[in-house]
Amino acid sequence: MPPWSLISPASRGIGFALAKRVLQETNAPVVVTARKDLDKTKEELLDGTNIDESRLRVLKLDVLDESTIADAAAECKKHFDPKNHTLQLAFMVPGILFPEKAPAQIDAEKALLTFRTNTIGPMLMIKHFSPFLPKKNASRNNGDEMKGLPSIATAAVMSARVGSISDNSLGGWYSYRASKAGVNQLVKTFDNHLKTSSGDNAMAVALHPGTVKTDLSKDFWGNVKKEKLFERDWVAERLIDVVTEVGVEGRGKCWDWDGKEVPP
Repeated sequence: MPPWSLISPASRGIGFALAKRVLQETNAPVVVTARKDLDKTKEELLDGTNIDESRLRVLKLDVLDESTIADAAAECKKHFDPKNHTLQLAFMVPGILFPEKAPAQIDAEKALLTFRTNTIGPMLMIKHFSPFLPKKNASRNNGDEMKGLPSIATAAVMSARVGSISDNSLGGWYSYRASKAGVNQLVKTFDNHLKTSSGDNAMAVALHPGTVKTDLSKDFWGNVKKEKLFERDWVAERLIDVVTEVGVEGRGKCWDWDGKEVPP
């Protein structure tokens, strides 16, 4: 069963870097998503590479609109029917941040948008894309098509260290922290499902990328030590290494860019 990969969204930030890295380091088809400017996203991902553009498919998807998630999944089924193909690597990385330093700064609408984007968005993606992961009785992929891909089909959802309840010693960022704690619970729950449906053929993990030079974190770069402020391309490389190396023993947990577990 030939493998394929999914990165959503991939128009900018870490998602873009992950998509470019997966395209460069693997041989299998890659599906990425964007809310708009699909042709521009494809052009920018292929720019400066010698990648066969037939390997890359860009689909419209907005995690705030479940119909677009369903449509993207339906389009994938046309090309990668789960009976004949395996979603071997999926990165679900939507993210938004409104920092609240004190309770008085909490805004209900912004908090709701944070949860809809960071937590419910990946939840709905799992709903529509989990059927593409291999079942328990599926044969393992091997051969050249598996180059650079994890041996166990993996769904990776972007979390954050601030989503750790036991590691929270500073407070603040109420909505963002809570949404990422929700991601960790989502991943654990989904992985329990995969243990039943897929056995050791598929698993789910959460990821902490560190502080990366993206639009999401730009307002806080000045508060981060230079050696702890990462370039997105370097982080993408590290996260892919972590996903391919963590193994079945690391399923259902949150892992940082350095391959260390983030406590719940």
